[in-house]
Amino acid sequence: MLYKELQPADSFKIRLPYPFSDYDRRLLTFLYQPMIGAEATAFYLTLWAEGEEMIEETSHYTLMNILGVPIAKIFESRIQLEAIGLMKTYRKDAENRSFIYELCPPLDPKTFFMDPLLSMFLFSKIGEPAYRRVRDRFLIQPDSQEGYEEVSRTFTDIYQPVHAKAGYPNEQKTLQERHRKTYPAEFDFDFDLLRQSLSEQLVPRRVLTATIKDNIEKLAFLYSWGPLEMQKVILLAIDDDYKLTVESLKKAASEYYKLTVATTAPQLVQSQQKEPVKKKETPKNKEDELIQYLESTPPVEVLRDIAGGKEPLTADVQLANQLVMQHGMEPAVVNVLLQYVMLRTDMKLTKAYAEKIASHWIRKKVTTAKEAMDLARTEHAQYVKWKSEGSPSSSRASGQSSRKPVREEKLPEWFYTKDEVPDAKAEPKNESLEVEKQKLLAKLAMKKGKGDY
Repeated sequence: MLYKELQPADSFKIRLPYPFSDYDRRLLTFLYQPMIGAEATAFYLTLWAEGEEMIEETSHYTLMNILGVPIAKIFESRIQLEAIGLMKTYRKDAENRSFIYELCPPLDPKTFFMDPLLSMFLFSKIGEPAYRRVRDRFLIQPDSQEGYEEVSRTFTDIYQPVHAKAGYPNEQKTLQERHRKTYPAEFDFDFDLLRQSLSEQLVPRRVLTATIKDNIEKLAFLYSWGPLEMQKVILLAIDDDYKLTVESLKKAASEYYKLTVATTAPQLVQSQQKEPVKKKETPKNKEDELIQYLESTPPVEVLRDIAGGKEPLTADVQLANQLVMQHGMEPAVVNVLLQYVMLRTDMKLTKAYAEKIASHWIRKKVTTAKEAMDLARTEHAQYVKWKSEGSPSSSRASGQSSRKPVREEKLPEWFYTKDEVPDAKAEPKNESLEVEKQKLLAKLAMKKGKGDY
């Protein structure tokens, strides 16, 4: 009940850790406002302005009059600022309840965009184009230093100690400090179980630094994963030199989510609010129905559907994973490619043939299932020629494939796959790590313990 939390007659005072700058205002406007909304931003700016001049306590009636909102709106704005790390609240319960509102500065752009929760929160609010524009605002524009040599003096070059009887400075008091802490959060993640499931030879204990562990907790929270899922993400993120970075961890988590759960990123919403259910447009025809399926289904699930519900082979999963993670193809485009290649090669996922078509689609900048299907139809004659060049007996197979009608019924039970094993690759630098990754990629399509997707 609100009256137990906050009332208009409750007094408050504002604490600023140090004078904020116009740069902080820019960060608040472009990075935080899309996430917390205009009302919470106005509340923060009002406290900021009041805090620069405020000496005595005042009641919340003051804020209600300045902002023109009821006390419930002020409380809602306050808890949003607390959760996002822009404010700390201290309460004193006495005869007259009072509060101290301590404003926290916005995070610097590098820390903000490196944080998986904040960056994903902003992305889900404003979309990719606006997200890229905002991020580009804070890029460092390097000046050319070609031909220059640093000649700066060091501290010891200029200053030296002199031992004189001048006493000592007074005991230091609490001084202004620029805090770089993010936001308050309590994550329930079992690192002991994660450590038990990781081999010391594959993931040395030293790579799990405090920063890496902090990001593991945030990613596990964001994607609703437990230690076993994060184990797979870590194995995908670590390189052959046993190095694990925040960037590689975030990328591996994102791609693992795309391949096993959904092709759209998760969203962050307030706990007390239910996310509105978006109405899906009813497909007008069979092709629209198929496109909707291809755009919303992970490639590994498509491989399972093609196999009639059976687990796909390691080679097929590796090929799909390589196209998405290494070559940056959209999952929906990979789905079209998988189906097209199988149809044209008597249900065989031929690696060389698939990669040749994939290379063409990458150069053509194909990003949607519709574009991929249209290009496959337009360039079909060329693709048949490529197939003929790659196989001596393909002319007969091509003729049979071209006469085989494409069924228009909806997946998942469209095809029965007969997979070809692709050519062996060169052995990586660390064989045991690569073997584990291959095993993991082969199991990406397995159902999670918490339910089906």
